[in-house]
Amino acid sequence: MPDVFVNYRTGDEESAATMIDRELARRFGRERIFFASNSIEAGHRFPTELVTAVEACEALLVVIGPRWAEVRGADGRPAIASEHDWTRREIQIALDRGILVIPVLVGKATRIDRSVLPHELRELADYQYRRFDHRNADSDLAALGDALARQLPALVEVDRDARSARERTETKSRKKSDQEAGHARMRTRNVEQRVRGGIGNLNGDLSGTFVNEPQGPVNTGPGHQYNAPHFEGDNTGVQFTAGDNSGTVHQRFERERRDPDGGDR
Repeated sequence: MPDVFVNYRTGDEESAATMIDRELARRFGRERIFFASNSIEAGHRFPTELVTAVEACEALLVVIGPRWAEVRGADGRPAIASEHDWTRREIQIALDRGILVIPVLVGKATRIDRSVLPHELRELADYQYRRFDHRNADSDLAALGDALARQLPALVEVDRDARSARERTETKSRKKSDQEAGHARMRTRNVEQRVRGGIGNLNGDLSGTFVNEPQGPVNTGPGHQYNAPHFEGDNTGVQFTAGDNSGTVHQRFERERRDPDGGDR
């Protein structure tokens, strides 16, 4: 059964009622919205279908245009004054059953004057209303749908607009995360590039002094460092001491030693 019943008067803003029905059906599903010309199948009994739908709905929208109270019946009197007027009967059933009733004022229509209402419907004049204007159709229809979704939990689960909004938010969040991850990877590559060279390649957590692939004499400790231009062997070694680099560096230049036979060593 439908959750929302769209009540309107023939001869007063049927076009607005049709737009409201179409938008709500798009947003919440056709089966959730009752609109007489769309919801009653051919061959079904009109009065029975109307009464059953009103009694089962959670909310009744009363579409009220500027001529709503002025439209006259076959007897020449205002249609609203007749007990057989279906617009009146639908509203009365909803009020008697405590169903949520929301007047929707269309265009230049103003709040209903209770003096034009039959006694059974006079409380309708006290209900908070929503507005619908053809010039602001999109925003007014969205506001009406939002109002229904807030008050009818069953509609929240089938709200296509809310689902689309969540999907857009999730997509935006994923793109942002991907961008941040990409920036982090770029920063990591930049750091890797910056730490290469110098006294060697730096690796690990960089919490201490790490020397890898040194290219010359290195002193990393408290002792003295002695650099001499001549070494025994192939001169490919590296001299260093370990510690906190608090020692001093000494350069020692030795004279060339002569072979006793006059040759150089």
